[in-house]
Amino acid sequence: MDRADRPDRPDTMSRRSVLATAAALTALAATTGPALAAGGTAPARRAPRADRFVDNRFWTSYEDWRAGTAEGTAVVTVGRPGLRIAKPAGRTDYTDPHTGRTAAWEYARWTSPTHRSTVPATEVIASWNARTPAGTWLQAELMTTYADGSDSPWYVMGRWTSGDDKDTDIRRTSVDGQTDGKSTVWTDTLSLDDATAGPRVVSYRLRLTLYRTPGTTATPTVWRLGAMASAVPDRFTVPASAPGVAKELTVPRYSQEIHVGQYPEYDNGGEAWCSPTSSQMIIEYWGRKAKPEDLAWVDPSYADPQVCHAARQTFDYQYDGCGNWPFNAAYAATYTDLQGVVTRLASLTELEQLIAAGIPAITSQSFLKEELTGAGYGTAGHLMTVIGFTADGDVIANDPASPSNDAVRRIYKRREWENIWLRTKRYNSTGKVVSGTGGVCYLYFPVKLSTAQRQALAAVGIR
Repeated sequence: MDRADRPDRPDTMSRRSVLATAAALTALAATTGPALAAGGTAPARRAPRADRFVDNRFWTSYEDWRAGTAEGTAVVTVGRPGLRIAKPAGRTDYTDPHTGRTAAWEYARWTSPTHRSTVPATEVIASWNARTPAGTWLQAELMTTYADGSDSPWYVMGRWTSGDDKDTDIRRTSVDGQTDGKSTVWTDTLSLDDATAGPRVVSYRLRLTLYRTPGTTATPTVWRLGAMASAVPDRFTVPASAPGVAKELTVPRYSQEIHVGQYPEYDNGGEAWCSPTSSQMIIEYWGRKAKPEDLAWVDPSYADPQVCHAARQTFDYQYDGCGNWPFNAAYAATYTDLQGVVTRLASLTELEQLIAAGIPAITSQSFLKEELTGAGYGTAGHLMTVIGFTADGDVIANDPASPSNDAVRRIYKRREWENIWLRTKRYNSTGKVVSGTGGVCYLYFPVKLSTAQRQALAAVGIR
């Protein structure tokens, strides 16, 4: 799927590589699993459920951080466990491609242990939660091991900062042009170039580099780092699920369309802002809000300035838009004790279980106008917020592609919505076969969770 956040745009280059069949997945799992275990790269892990083609691994605990290789980093031992710069491991120059500014930076680095995925994967998406004071930033990298035993290079999955001061901060950015002939990074997603015949990703490591202005004591602090590896079967349609428990969460409603033409430097508002608008709804659902000083830059004549702020804070200067998935999750986590991850769900039933526990989700889908009754538009990539289910099992969504805040709440037919969200292949408006998202979603949740919320997240592989 090309997450263009623009309705009915033809997909000329899919960011989601063609996914292989379930049969190929099963066969590869059978042949690579024991061999990899014998290699000793990681202890054997319990096999996933047969209906799940997603593996999540996040480093968050004191033990997790201690298990990695530290080069100048230290584990935060007071309060929430995390990583910070203790003593710089080196110094380097970085020329920001979006400003042309070259500056020197001290850095420290942490590398995760090798994680063996429970599914031989066709895609991997990293995400992180961090605080980056002025004059600091981080780089997240990913190195994969393929089923043929070869390794990818270290791919940059994001250069990120929560700040955007032109004198002290870099420009938040993904990195294009990264490939090794077996896989390619498309903005925020590592995808196999040939998911049908190419070697799958069987394990990976993550590397985190923390930067700061030389001579200062400022440091980024990272509380969560991980990735979602997946191999969703190739499909135009998905099996229908039975309705579960009816429930609706009270989530703020914000329209992206009332911002049309605002801030061209952040992709001009309107249809390009579905991701940050959805993010802001969930952030405020959890009781977090932007501070008045954070919104002081917004034109006072604009409604919902917090949506403008979210767009600015999620903007990827290379992608030239606000639709970078990990950047949205990272933005959510800049709010006190809030966490954010990018993952995939296997079914609408899993989403119902999250809603039942009080956890809404931001989902990514693409569809023609006639494929979703009541939407009134078609899209090559759109984010909306699922807030509940009716007694009949239909989806209640806060859809930011609405003319006003009052019109944001929508009810979409279960079968239609289920299919456009979970499929991996579809026909676009010209009849061309393009990719679907295969159940991608953002999940935002606080550090302190109820038992039911913790269990619901664990059931979909998030800890």
